[in-house]
Amino acid sequence: MTWISGPLVAFDLETTGTDVETDRIVTAAVVRLEPDGAVSAERTWLLDPGVAIPEQASAIHGISTAHARAHGAPAASGVAEIAQAVAAVLRAGTPLVVMNARYDLSLLDRECRRYGLESVGERLGNEPSPVIDPLVIDKHVDRYRKGKRALHALCAHYGVSLDDAHDARADAVAAARVVRRMGEQHRPVGTMALTDLHDLQIRAAAAQSASLQAYLRRTTDPTAVVEPSWPVIPRSR
Repeated sequence: MTWISGPLVAFDLETTGTDVETDRIVTAAVVRLEPDGAVSAERTWLLDPGVAIPEQASAIHGISTAHARAHGAPAASGVAEIAQAVAAVLRAGTPLVVMNARYDLSLLDRECRRYGLESVGERLGNEPSPVIDPLVIDKHVDRYRKGKRALHALCAHYGVSLDDAHDARADAVAAARVVRRMGEQHRPVGTMALTDLHDLQIRAAAAQSASLQAYLRRTTDPTAVVEPSWPVIPRSR
C-alpha cells in the first residue's frame, strides 16, 4: 500500500500575518481524510492571539480582533492543544499534509517557544516527519509550469474544489485532496516510501529556495536571502 491509498491528516493555520518570528495563530485545523477523500475526524481552534489582528489579515480570513477576543481560547492553552494534536498525528506515523509547511510548522514552533511549551519536534524527539507539502511537491514534479502555486491555483490545476478559502478547515481538506491527486498523477512520488518522500522534499525545498534566491539577486535585490530549511525553519539564537 502506498501513502496515496491510506489516510492523510491535514493541518492548516490562519494567522495575524506572514512573519513566522512575530505573528500569531488565529485559527487552526487538524483534519483526517480517508482514502476516498471523506473527512472522518476533525478538530478546529479559534484563539485570542493576544495582539490586535491587522485589518489586512482579517480581510483574508474573516476573523476580527473583537471576535477573537470575545470567542477565542487563550493563546497559550490553544497552542499547547494544537502542538499536542500535530505531534500525536506524526507519532502515529500518519502523513501530515501541510501546504507551505515551512510557514505553518515554523510559526507553530515559535508560538510554542513564546509560551514556554514543548514544540512538536521536542514532543517527538526529532524533526516533524512524515510531512507532505503540496507546494514543494508541485514545484518538484512540474517545475516549469507557469502561473501561481497558491492553494487555490493548485486546486484549479488538479481539479479539486475549494469552498470557503482561507478557512483553516477548508484549506486543510483541500490541501490533502490536492496532494493525493498529485500522487495519483505523478506515480514516482505517489509510490514513494514516506521516509524517502520526506527526504526528497527537504532537498527539493532547498533547491527551490536557491533558485528563487538566485533569481531575486539577479533581477531585483542583490542581497536577497530565501530560507532553504524545510519543514521547520531553525530558531535563531
